[in-house]
Amino acid sequence: MLLPRRSPSLRARLALIATGTAAILLIPLAIVVHVLVRDAVADRIWDRSLDTATHIASQIRDGHLSDPIPAGENGIDLIEVTRPDGRIVAESAGARKLPRLSPLRTAPGREITQTTACSPTGHDCLYVTVLRVSPGAESDIVYAGRAAPPILDTPFTLPALLLAALLLTALAGWTAYKFTGRALRPVEAIRSELAEITERNPGGRVPEPPGDDEFSRLAQAANDALSRLDMSIQRQRQFAADASHELLTPIAGIRAQLESARLHPEDTDEAVCAALRDTERLEAIVADLLLLARIPTVPETAREEVDLSHLVVCEVEQRREGLPTHLHNTPGVIVRGLRRHLTRVVANLLDNAERHALTLVCVRVERTEDEAVLYVRNDGRPIPERDRERIFERFYRTDAARSRARGGTGLGLAIAREVVEAHGGSIRVEDVTDGEPGVRFVITLPLAPACGDTQS
Repeated sequence: MLLPRRSPSLRARLALIATGTAAILLIPLAIVVHVLVRDAVADRIWDRSLDTATHIASQIRDGHLSDPIPAGENGIDLIEVTRPDGRIVAESAGARKLPRLSPLRTAPGREITQTTACSPTGHDCLYVTVLRVSPGAESDIVYAGRAAPPILDTPFTLPALLLAALLLTALAGWTAYKFTGRALRPVEAIRSELAEITERNPGGRVPEPPGDDEFSRLAQAANDALSRLDMSIQRQRQFAADASHELLTPIAGIRAQLESARLHPEDTDEAVCAALRDTERLEAIVADLLLLARIPTVPETAREEVDLSHLVVCEVEQRREGLPTHLHNTPGVIVRGLRRHLTRVVANLLDNAERHALTLVCVRVERTEDEAVLYVRNDGRPIPERDRERIFERFYRTDAARSRARGGTGLGLAIAREVVEAHGGSIRVEDVTDGEPGVRFVITLPLAPACGDTQS
């Protein structure tokens, strides 16, 4: 059975990349440096030996040649002067200790020749410049040179440079490993803290490194996500508690009515009526919960163009027996959405307005450049600032007893927000500022493309 290989950590991969990059750069660099240094040293020897040979040739022409020939200060200490037949007429002290510096002789038409003479083993090389004093065949010949310096004569120069390159490569890999580990330390702290966060302990937060680099922004984003997750979990827990309470209340009522009917048969009709009322309430809560679960799953293909103005008019006309409703309508406000869901939004807002209004409900439909706007206003008590977001939570009521007495499930505004946001719109509540008391709900929805083109 083949076991999956564990991929190396990011720290190890970065260290390997740094090591490979250093090796690719440093090893060829060591070879190039070796070649360039050898060429530079050899060229310098050739130049100095040529200068020395030229100087000796000038002395020969002037008749000032001495024997032994003094070595100059430029490192060229091997000097010989020979006759055309090869007989040595003068040489330096260093050259006396050696056999002939070189058997090479320049051709009659060539005044300068430079050569390297080595022992049979390839070591103890001499760099020699051969200079003909005069153009004629009977001219004296000057030999000037020196022994190869260690950098040219030893075979260990290139291996030493390659070893230095390998050591630098290893140092680069080690440095990258250490610095990467230090740089990734905040990530490890974030990872370990995230590993401690569970559903039972969602309140943990990751440490935020100082500064404004990528790791700091990552920690901030993680903490923001954890805050939203914590809030969502708290809401889900609260929703589960509220839902269980809201569902158990009518169930308990039904059970109590049925037990009362069994104990007191004469009150059976009244108990059945009360049980039916609780059953209707239970059915309404379950239906609203199912609707909330289905809203996010509606496909885009199920939507159609809906005349919001006509939809509002139809919904208002069905409420002739309720409180007076003033309608200010702009015809032809077309949005794209699911008709039954938008109808439910309008119905929920009108129900909420009628429950809290004192004498009057006002509805207005308008169209801006690219949005449809629906206002639903009632002249009831203002909603405190702290409750303007909470009223859209599931099962939240500002007046629970009155809402239950009038048949509210506590899910109407939550359904309205879910539907509106699923349609790409927004819903908010605000105080009326025209001098009259009241509360106004404002819904904005994107206009259908065809309607937007007509408007423009």
